Amino acid sequence: MELKGAVAVITGGASGIGEAVAKGMAARGVNVVIGDMDPKGLERVAGEITAAGGKCVYAKCNVTQETEVADLMDLAITTYGALNICVASAGIIKDGLMLSTDKDTGKVKRAMSTEQFKAVIDVNLVGAFITVREAAIRMANNGYNGLIVPISSVNKAGQVGQLNYASAKVSLALWPKILVGEFQMKGINNIRVVSVAPGYVGTPMVKGMNQEALAGLLKGVHIGRLIEPSEIADIIMYAAQNEAIDATCLEITGGLISNGLAK
Repeated sequence: MELKGAVAVITGGASGIGEAVAKGMAARGVNVVIGDMDPKGLERVAGEITAAGGKCVYAKCNVTQETEVADLMDLAITTYGALNICVASAGIIKDGLMLSTDKDTGKVKRAMSTEQFKAVIDVNLVGAFITVREAAIRMANNGYNGLIVPISSVNKAGQVGQLNYASAKVSLALWPKILVGEFQMKGINNIRVVSVAPGYVGTPMVKGMNQEALAGLLKGVHIGRLIEPSEIADIIMYAAQNEAIDATCLEITGGLISNGLAK
């Protein structure tokens, strides 16, 4: 896929990985459409992209709402005439142990609520499904050369305290093989699916965490530092340009050899 002139829709585009992907693509000549629940963040990111000479439009979008996601995809087509790349990076975290016990009695004093579990699944899994589905419908019906990128995580391997988050991310890692298999079965050969599983990413939130705890995390990373969001944008753009990358999950972790799992 030629990046210059391609059209990309990116959810979660107001911050973090989504912002980095939007800015990286726009700098390479991609026409960008970003959606997020944060209108001020959307306005800021779009403004910075256009000020740098890129093209970007945006719309407030709750990925759990089908009509809002459909409208975001249609915005790309009506504004730029196509839909070539979809990056489903909208996500939330609500970490916690399923059971927390009293240190004196050993009895359960708190449990992960159903709402705490469902909230993450609704955004990170169901929201990703709606995003991927709505992009695929338009790519298939219009014959657009397309790439769909669900954002997984290295914590798809299973992370203590993230039963909800890891459950969603392991699913996203499996989607490329399932979806490409379905596309192959139906003769849909214009859409590729590649998930990306980052390790510890240098977002402002992570960089601002307790520095001693952060240093502990980085001891298990071979390159000894956080992954920059721009590096994730780079690997997505590389996948867009290389047609042979398909039906797989790409890990970008800096050589993560330990992610804090309980021994």
